[in-house]
Amino acid sequence: MKKKSAYTDEHAEAGVHAELPEIETWPNQYQGYEIEIEMPEFTSVCPKTGLPDHGTLRLVYTPAERCLELKSLKMYTLAYRNLGIFQENVVNRVLADVVKAANPVEATVTGDFAARGGITTRVTASYRRKKR
Repeated sequence: MKKKSAYTDEHAEAGVHAELPEIETWPNQYQGYEIEIEMPEFTSVCPKTGLPDHGTLRLVYTPAERCLELKSLKMYTLAYRNLGIFQENVVNRVLADVVKAANPVEATVTGDFAARGGITTRVTASYRRKKR
C-alpha cells in the first residue's frame, strides 16, 4: 500500500512566486573582483509546519556593470521573515533575484540552516553568465 505524502504541490511552490521588495543596484566602477555578503540572521517559515527556519545566507558574486545596493538587499531578505518557503527554494529564489537585478558575471548563494530535529541543511546554488 502506497503511503500518501503529507506534502503537497502547494507546499513545494509556496513562496517561489511571492512578491518581494526590489533589489536595487548601482553602477560598478571596477572589473575583475569578487564581493562576499553574509547575512547571519536570515529567517523564513516552513510552509507546511509554520515553524521558523533560521540560517546564514552567503552570497558571493563577481559584478559586471551593476553592484547590489546593501540596504535594499537587507529589506529584500527581511521580507522572507514571514514567508512560507522551503529552504531549497529560498536559496534558488535569492540567486534568481540577484541575477535578475545585477546580471553578475557569476554568483553563488549558500544557505546554512540551523538544526531542526537534529538535522542541519546546507543548500548551494550557482550561476555563471554565458559567454557571448
